[in-house]
Amino acid sequence: MKLEVLAAAVEKNGRELADHMNLQGDAVIVNQCGDYSYEEFSHGNGKIRVFSMAERGVGLSRNTALLHARGDIVLFSDEDIRFYEGYAEQVLSAFEKDPDADLITFNFKVDVRRATYYNKEKRPIRWYNYGRYPTYSVAARLASLRRANVCFSLLFGGGARYSNGEDSLFLHDCLKKGLRLYASTEEIGEEIYRESTWFKGYNEKFFTDRGVLYHHLYGRMAGLFSLRFLLAKRGEMCREISFGDAYRLMRKGIGQGRLR
Repeated sequence: MKLEVLAAAVEKNGRELADHMNLQGDAVIVNQCGDYSYEEFSHGNGKIRVFSMAERGVGLSRNTALLHARGDIVLFSDEDIRFYEGYAEQVLSAFEKDPDADLITFNFKVDVRRATYYNKEKRPIRWYNYGRYPTYSVAARLASLRRANVCFSLLFGGGARYSNGEDSLFLHDCLKKGLRLYASTEEIGEEIYRESTWFKGYNEKFFTDRGVLYHHLYGRMAGLFSLRFLLAKRGEMCREISFGDAYRLMRKGIGQGRLR
């Protein structure tokens, strides 16, 4: 099997980014930079293909990378990820050991302010725990994704109408299509901390956008999951906007989602 990294970037130099990310094999970089171009070069033990485009939206970048992917296994990534030596062998080994797996999530060292998960044991990923994984943690069999006809939402994520959630929607759709997801305990890289491009605080847009997302994730159960989310995070999120107002904003977002 062959691994290929699919990286989303904004206003980056492809060669410099390949060095920064410590890419050691094949990769597709989709660079949103206001222009159109294509570059291909050798780097380490692989070939890097850089597609530059004017349009914005992380979902669009990931879909473009998927369209041009050639690897048996694809590993999604971002411009602020730096891989450890030997990451390709670790990822390929995990799929070789688990031939039933369509997707596997891996560990990354991240700033505590952005930590949402850490796999301490190998286990299946189910409906109740898929929402914690960022896209850059995910590797997948390309044939499985194409057979299931799954892709990333263009409505959610950096550069899109709604702030974030394209990663959760992607895994949601993979589970819905019957793909098998697993968590691995292997740590294969680290996230270089930077300020978020979309998070501007727990304001009205944050809660409304989260409500729209929950409509798409949970359907009729969106209100209940919104309440559960706020109860778990109220100490952190409900300092400037009250718990009641935050819930009303999420309900407003759920309503907007229904009208789409």
